[in-house]
Amino acid sequence: MVFALAGCARNVDLRQQAKEEKTQEQKSITSMQEAADSQDGFGHPMSSGTSDVLNSDPMKILFVGDMMFDRHIRETVGKYGNGDCNNILEPLKEKLSEYNLVVGNLEGPITDKESVSTNTKMDESKNLIFTFDPAVAKTLFDNNIKLVNLGNNHILNQGEKGVEQTKKFLDEAGVEYFGYDESLALVKEFGGVKIGFVGYNYSVSGSADVTVENIKKAKEQSDIAVVLPHWGAEYKTGEPGASVRALAYRFIDAGADAVIGTHPHVIQNSEEYNGQKIYYSLGNFVFDQYFQKETMEGLGVEMTINPDRTMEFGELKFEMTKKGQTVLGQ
Repeated sequence: MVFALAGCARNVDLRQQAKEEKTQEQKSITSMQEAADSQDGFGHPMSSGTSDVLNSDPMKILFVGDMMFDRHIRETVGKYGNGDCNNILEPLKEKLSEYNLVVGNLEGPITDKESVSTNTKMDESKNLIFTFDPAVAKTLFDNNIKLVNLGNNHILNQGEKGVEQTKKFLDEAGVEYFGYDESLALVKEFGGVKIGFVGYNYSVSGSADVTVENIKKAKEQSDIAVVLPHWGAEYKTGEPGASVRALAYRFIDAGADAVIGTHPHVIQNSEEYNGQKIYYSLGNFVFDQYFQKETMEGLGVEMTINPDRTMEFGELKFEMTKKGQTVLGQ
């Protein structure tokens, strides 16, 4: 199963503004034959083959980093937001609404359980056990974060029942997801362009081989395959390390058109390999790690998909404030 999120933000120029394409007359509209009774390699019903309808306008997708809505973030909702979770992303609402889709890493489960991480210190074991308020699901949707990756090392903080509740609340809110159990990958279609989103979770044994196979399946079912790995060393800025780089190259060699990573909680380097873009870590997007400047910063990657399926990339900077909000950076 899969679910979708929604995002928001203020109008601010991208550092690399994607060129605007003139509206083109849509040609050769071909009906898509859907295999409603069959399952694809990801465990979801979907249409076969790649799309052959050119979208008349560029598609814009924004990828953001790690999102954690417990601990100090939960506390600030009551203190500064009058209990409204939307206060966290209010400074970005207008900006996030500019995209066809916003995708982020949901770093923990959404459940009705009481938080144990609020008012804890960093060296306490409960400090790293998360649960997000059910209202977070609607907050994601209301702010145009319509797709989340669940493949990370905190999604099981409340066990399998916590994952079930997470899916339930996301489903009710209209937020799609991928990266965990039968939803390791997801193919979505936008205006005739099919995009495959494939997860990789370092904390699951054998995940790399499964990811390679899912990339190949995604390429059979879509025009563009994007891998969103949760990997690498926490708090390591700059270079990701040889093993992570080798894995990124392996994903590209398997057919990925872009690799956009999370988990280190800091921004890491980006590069091109065989003509494809790799962002090793986007850092944080919603988080309360105020102990160093680097963990209070995050990167947003804008992927513009043109009607001819070529891609262009732009970047946004984010900053996390001690009042629990995320704002546009400099």
